Amino acid sequence: MFRYVLLAAGCLLTAAFYAPSSDEKDTDWPEYLGGPDRNHYSPLTGINPENVGRLTVAWTYAAPDSGQMQTSPIMVDGLVYGVTSTVQAFALDAKTGKEVWRFGDPLKSWASTSRGVTYWQDGTDRRILYTVGPNLWALDAKTGKPVQNFGDGGKVDLHTGLPAIAKDKFIISNTPGTLFGDLIIMPLRLSEEADAAPGDIRAFNVRTGKLAWSFHTIPYPGEPGYETWPKEAYKNTDVGAANNWSGMAVDRKRGIVFVPTGSASYDFYGGNRRGQNLYANCLLALDAQTGKRLWHYQFIHHDVWDRDIPAPPNLVTLNHNGQLVDAVAQVTKQGYVFVFDRVTGKPLFPINEVPAPKSAIPGEVTWPTQPVPSKPAPYARQVNTLTEKDISPYAENRDSLVARFRKYRKELFAAPSREGTIIYPGFDGGAEWGGAAADPEGILYVNSNEMAWILTMVDTPKQDALAHLPTGERIYTTTCTPCHGADRKGNAKSGYPSLVDIGRRRDRAAVTQVISNGKGMMPGFTTLTADEKQALVAFLFGEEKKEVASSTASKKPWLPYRSTGYNKFLDSQGLPAIAPPWGTLNAINLNTGDYVWKIPFGEVQALKDKGIPTTGTENYGGPVITASGLLFIGATKDGKFRAFDKKTGRLLWETKLPAAAFATPITYQIGGKQYVVIACGGQKLGTPKGNQYVAFALP
Repeated sequence: MFRYVLLAAGCLLTAAFYAPSSDEKDTDWPEYLGGPDRNHYSPLTGINPENVGRLTVAWTYAAPDSGQMQTSPIMVDGLVYGVTSTVQAFALDAKTGKEVWRFGDPLKSWASTSRGVTYWQDGTDRRILYTVGPNLWALDAKTGKPVQNFGDGGKVDLHTGLPAIAKDKFIISNTPGTLFGDLIIMPLRLSEEADAAPGDIRAFNVRTGKLAWSFHTIPYPGEPGYETWPKEAYKNTDVGAANNWSGMAVDRKRGIVFVPTGSASYDFYGGNRRGQNLYANCLLALDAQTGKRLWHYQFIHHDVWDRDIPAPPNLVTLNHNGQLVDAVAQVTKQGYVFVFDRVTGKPLFPINEVPAPKSAIPGEVTWPTQPVPSKPAPYARQVNTLTEKDISPYAENRDSLVARFRKYRKELFAAPSREGTIIYPGFDGGAEWGGAAADPEGILYVNSNEMAWILTMVDTPKQDALAHLPTGERIYTTTCTPCHGADRKGNAKSGYPSLVDIGRRRDRAAVTQVISNGKGMMPGFTTLTADEKQALVAFLFGEEKKEVASSTASKKPWLPYRSTGYNKFLDSQGLPAIAPPWGTLNAINLNTGDYVWKIPFGEVQALKDKGIPTTGTENYGGPVITASGLLFIGATKDGKFRAFDKKTGRLLWETKLPAAAFATPITYQIGGKQYVVIACGGQKLGTPKGNQYVAFALP
């Protein structure tokens, strides 16, 4: 028999709880988000609504580095497996938090985020699989040493199996792979620009590392869906992505893997990819053994809003109209939940194709309709319901916000525009990568953001219009300005740091490494040559000579329009311009499509001190639920870890963490104690950095 376990990376907080009986069996948390169904659910009952208020710290583990960690770890056979903020994998004693082994180069700061690892076992052969940069590694689960007979000395380059044009393009994987027998099916994070690699779904053999199968998300000639793209799109000259980055769920009994995909690149302009664009923004049901498509559903046609599917789906069994139905439920950034029969793909609740506005951007042809489910109701407000009354009453500059609100486009599915289009829920959701939890009763628990962003399109300077600029300044203008601005001041409120005087804070090697490998959610710019990278660094350090270099033009495909960047709609205090709630926690009965409860989630201390009711906050990372009736979740900007009554949404316990936990917790039992584990890395949303895995227990 094979055993499947998933490991997650980050700063981990573990809560240990006293179990009522010391002879209860150990209970592992063997896979990412708890199991192949991705339901974040545990049958444990040792911690319950009556005793949860007595939790105290049991142990802490300080990682050797600090920074944002999105890890949801796993626990197998007494070891907790996780990843640090610089993508070093580790194993800890699940009772004490003592480090058993750690793998990775401490001098090589891979600053991308990692959500965990995958565990595979056949007899005494036990492996941890996880990614560092573009490489998928197989490690001995007991020692942390590379498995030499896997790929090339323990690793496989994730460019394997992609067309030749993708060989130098940016590829990493944030999310653990999904196991089916001897296969691991891998998510990919790719660039979101026009130079993105294609997002083919691929499976590799766990024993050897060899490619087993590949599914083209941008179809080739003769494949279904080819007609929904321009004829040359599959050649990947200026169209790419349609990748799965958020992870998958698998029905191992039926041999079906459920794969949610993201948008095609470039995210905000599709004049070069006219058509419906299958299989971007889809839920794909694939034969897990062969990669053959069984069915699909597309949530956004011809995406120009960056509406990636943000989390793995949930595999649930529902009582629908008096019949038990094995279903798959998918949360989205838009705030919708779509529910399908797992085998046939038939929606359990009607889905309406609603008219969508046309684009005014020359060359852009948006799709005339978009799908909206009739049930459940959205768990986030929709942009077309907002009025001037929805501008925050707590904003000191409310009048100016109202004036800005009036000029923006705010229809449902309004296209990107020159005057600015409100994206609400925002680019980060709605639901995000933390995903939703589901219990055996068919109740779905999902936390949601309610932040408005402004999408504004501008003309892109043609390459010859920039020919008068030195190489480094030209590259900065075409590559970096959307996030960091023409003035290099960035947008700290939206999470984009200033690059002014970067040379006083970082040395050339560190800046070059970030340009090459990326950092956090910033991709690496792998298409730049070594000379171009050095020219860009020289420009950022104020050392570039003003002579125009005769170097090569950028390899990046040119598109006539692009956005001005990711800009949140904020008031003068940096708070959301739209009235609260700014974050919510929701319980939805998927049997009926009705809500059980809905509450604001998170607090803004400055407003709380003024007596303002709970507003909710932005939140990243999902919940865990238990059979005893608890819901554990970190996720909020306020840096707290909370336990709620899953039946009512009533807050039962909370504690301040050493750093904000933008990660999904886990729970397991060992030696008669139940533990809850969460990664505390901070840094996101301007919060302080952290590096701890912490364990709580009942005294």
